[in-house]
Amino acid sequence: MYLKHFGLAEFPFGLTPDTSFFFASNVYQEALNTLLVAVAGGEGFIKLTGEVGTGKTLLCRKFMAALDKRFYTAYLPNPLLEPRTLLLALAEELKIDVPPDVDQHYLLRSINHRLLDITRGGQRVVLCIDEAQAIPIETLEALRLLTNLETEKRKLLQIVLFGQPELDVRLADPTIRQLRQRISFHYEMRSLAREDIAYYLAHRLHVAGYAGGPLFRKPALTALHAASGGVPRLVNMLGHKCLMAVYGEGGHQVKLRHVLAAAEDTVAARRPGWWVRMGLAR
Repeated sequence: MYLKHFGLAEFPFGLTPDTSFFFASNVYQEALNTLLVAVAGGEGFIKLTGEVGTGKTLLCRKFMAALDKRFYTAYLPNPLLEPRTLLLALAEELKIDVPPDVDQHYLLRSINHRLLDITRGGQRVVLCIDEAQAIPIETLEALRLLTNLETEKRKLLQIVLFGQPELDVRLADPTIRQLRQRISFHYEMRSLAREDIAYYLAHRLHVAGYAGGPLFRKPALTALHAASGGVPRLVNMLGHKCLMAVYGEGGHQVKLRHVLAAAEDTVAARRPGWWVRMGLAR
């Protein structure tokens, strides 16, 4: 495609969460610091929410990669599971060999013993759950009961929930109010600020191997933020399409018209009237 044309080693605006592209803006660094401080303090439940496309999964992976050897991490990417199935998934993450037809009592006892073994070995267990807004109410209650496992000094399991704002709606259910009271740290992800867009794009291009001058003109940057709302996933989509358009013309700079065409071609970026707010005629 356009890699050779722009002197790139890889695509800079991929949608797959890749920690090498992590952009340490104020928002993302603050979120990461909050998570690291919370787990260091031994808190039971930690919650991070953000709209679709704001980079929660990437942050989750960056967070797990940032934890040192004092922590044993477990990861559940799809928590739309009944309580028993979630416990089996956790047992697998903890490397517990249990038969699929194991009874609930033995399963919980096996998890408890394994958590104790890890703790005695000098590590703390951190369970990260992505897409947490999909967790059924009964499964949330099962998670709460897991955090009851503790020694005299600390919890045996810390749980970090990463989810869309719908997670807060789910946690408002009165039947799980005990869990809600145990969430000691919460952070809400925000979209990229207008002044962050140029740095975000330059960072991803640099990681991908770009060594040239500014690729996006100022009007293009303004339009890109307006069309995307600062949502990183949409910025990536539009950035990729812009580079394709410039490459197709044999050019070397992204201009306003390229962003406008990319936005027209992207359903999620068709936010009514964004070009009017920019003072553009359509």
